[in-house]
Amino acid sequence: MSKQTLVIVESPAKAKTIEKYLGANYRVMSSIGHVRDLPKSNTDAVDIEAGFVPRYIVSPGKEKVISGLQSAAKKADEVLLASDPDREGEAIAWHVAELIKDANPNLKRVVFNEITEQAVKDAILNPRDLDLNLKEAQEARRVLDRLVGYDLSGLIWKKVRYGLSAGRVQSPALRIVMEREREIRAFIPEKYYTLVANMSVEKMLIPFSCTEEPKELSEAERIKKVGESHEWHIADLKETEVKRSPKPPFTTSTLQQTASTRLGFSPSRTMGAAQKLYEAGHITYMRTDSTTISEVAQKQIIALLHADFGKDYVAPRQYKTKSKSAQEAHEAIRPTNFAKHSVGSTADQKALYELIWKRTVASQMSDATVKRTKLVSNILNGKETIPDFTVTGSRVIFDGWLKVDTRARGEDTEVPKLAVGDILDLKEINIEAKQTEPPNRYTEAGLIKELEKRGIGRPSTYASIMKTITDRGYVIKEGRTLIPTDTGDVVSTFLEQHFTDYISDTFTSEMEDELDEIAEGKRTYVKTLKDFYTPFHKSVEAKADIEKITNLGAGPKQFPCPECGADMIIKLGKSGTFLSCSRFPDCNGARVIDGSELKPDAPIGLHPETKEPIFVLNGKFGPYVQLGATPEKIKGKKAITPKRASLPAGVKPEDVTLEKALVYLTLPRELGTHPTTGEPIIANTGKFGPYLAHAGDFRSLKGADNPYTVTYERALEIYKEPKQMRKGEKLIKELGIHPTTRKMVNLFESKSGRYLKKGFKRISIPDDISTDDMTIEVAVELLKQG
Repeated sequence: MSKQTLVIVESPAKAKTIEKYLGANYRVMSSIGHVRDLPKSNTDAVDIEAGFVPRYIVSPGKEKVISGLQSAAKKADEVLLASDPDREGEAIAWHVAELIKDANPNLKRVVFNEITEQAVKDAILNPRDLDLNLKEAQEARRVLDRLVGYDLSGLIWKKVRYGLSAGRVQSPALRIVMEREREIRAFIPEKYYTLVANMSVEKMLIPFSCTEEPKELSEAERIKKVGESHEWHIADLKETEVKRSPKPPFTTSTLQQTASTRLGFSPSRTMGAAQKLYEAGHITYMRTDSTTISEVAQKQIIALLHADFGKDYVAPRQYKTKSKSAQEAHEAIRPTNFAKHSVGSTADQKALYELIWKRTVASQMSDATVKRTKLVSNILNGKETIPDFTVTGSRVIFDGWLKVDTRARGEDTEVPKLAVGDILDLKEINIEAKQTEPPNRYTEAGLIKELEKRGIGRPSTYASIMKTITDRGYVIKEGRTLIPTDTGDVVSTFLEQHFTDYISDTFTSEMEDELDEIAEGKRTYVKTLKDFYTPFHKSVEAKADIEKITNLGAGPKQFPCPECGADMIIKLGKSGTFLSCSRFPDCNGARVIDGSELKPDAPIGLHPETKEPIFVLNGKFGPYVQLGATPEKIKGKKAITPKRASLPAGVKPEDVTLEKALVYLTLPRELGTHPTTGEPIIANTGKFGPYLAHAGDFRSLKGADNPYTVTYERALEIYKEPKQMRKGEKLIKELGIHPTTRKMVNLFESKSGRYLKKGFKRISIPDDISTDDMTIEVAVELLKQG
């Protein structure tokens, strides 16, 4: 009987791709991500006294997955752990091994940088032992981040405001954003003047710009007066040829930066699309700080370039990785098959793949040659001197790598062919007053570049850093720009005042280097954590007696307390900063930060039956009406939320009457039960407008239909209409009602295959389960695993 091998990966999509390459003697299963993690309670998470031993628990909902892996391991002759080729992947492999080693001790690790048939088969033939150094480096990061986060967050809760948080890497990132914001606040603009001389040359109007920008209007006017009273000529002409070299293939950070600037993708969106492309076998591993590409890949590109563009466009080159750590995968992000110009099952994946393909192919192409021409003009025979006026043109005379990466080319700007001494026909000189600009705020791409430059974070952490500081409400995004909030300002200021060393660039970068040294076996886990945590914990404890930050400084003198006339102070509330009376709690006077008075909400009337007050309030998702006062929060007790209803689109809070509020408060309305499922049909309104809901099936209400008057009969008519699917998506089977969630479970199909939906996630259906075999019971099991 032939040997049976179990291959365990961390992703169902990855398992599906690998299964195609291996024979009948291999079974590929997925752990569906991490199988163990630290408990949420910090008390139980890490045994510091025993040497920072993490007390792992099985991740919630993973019991059946683990049981399935253990059962399969028992039946196999050997088990190959094939999770991703980085520290995170090594840690997942180790956790799986710990849980199944009793079922089968014959465990080995295999790694591949790309999910192609050749790479997978080569890896299977070259198994190795688990790399405990890599696992310990990941574990050290996880434990460090947990200990730092809990210690700092606990202090901030007590000294600033409940519910805030801080972290080992997110806090330095926030500090960098705040340092730039303070530069902007402190910036004092200065006036200056630009001058443009419009010259008529060969029936074209050419704008020549003054090489100096005077700060005084009188000087600008002098230059204009002298210039307009003299004849002009070409005083100098400079022509140069410059080479533009292609950029190296993508690393994680450069991919995130370029996808942000060119595609408008957030780092998490980029990594989500890249993950899918990798799992489908289209690109190499996407967490890397290396710019090198394999010899095989380079030969593929060179052959393609010779065939498509000719030898003049070929310039093979290898790029040296700048990162001193380069500790993730050992190759840049590149396509696995350069013959495929477009792949991916979604628009995001296709756009990202095209970006990766062009960048990698361009990296092996010849330099572009650009001719730059600079025309310098001035007055003829002037008694007074004025600065030169210049115009610069450029044109590509050999496109080289720009032939593939056309977005990097830019526009050619031609200038007329003139010689030194040629006379110019001046039409006018225009003066424009301008002000110096403060430095720009960071974009996500800019902040990632800055973090990488300062050695803060690693390829696997950039996306989560961006997400964390946004999700915590420390920054908001306006377009691509990151703007710190009042809360972010207060938290960063607190940390900078009390933990300067621990959130400094030097300290954070050195800690990353120490984690790299653990991965390389040059440093031990326990010593690294002890050396850091012992003084850090003492520093946190030393701050236990500092005063709580109840105010952020004096308020503007022009806004006294509206109740008693006393001075105001700036405080931090849940919605940001506000002005509070300096005599609080003796006086409750308050103002919005702009000085307008904050008054307690007054009811618009009483409910005719319950006699409860009805309020019109503003919340996170817009204005709403509320029945009853908001209960006071009591620590340890869960407050009952009053009944609330959103205002219909277009209705202003000031236009809401008691009669209208009573209508709004009828939502959500239960219209009756569905004759087939027995589940209720609900009419309601939400963030995206009015809708019907039945067993997780939402239908928008449009036209004359509205949630306040729609009837049960009309709702049934709407549910008889086919549900509108996404483009390329087809509903192929209604499986029934989920026993726990009481929502309808449906089987869908698109180009990428069959799947169930769980929120916004797709749960792929394994090929060995036919559509006929898909029952509600099978679906429930798959949804649990997914």
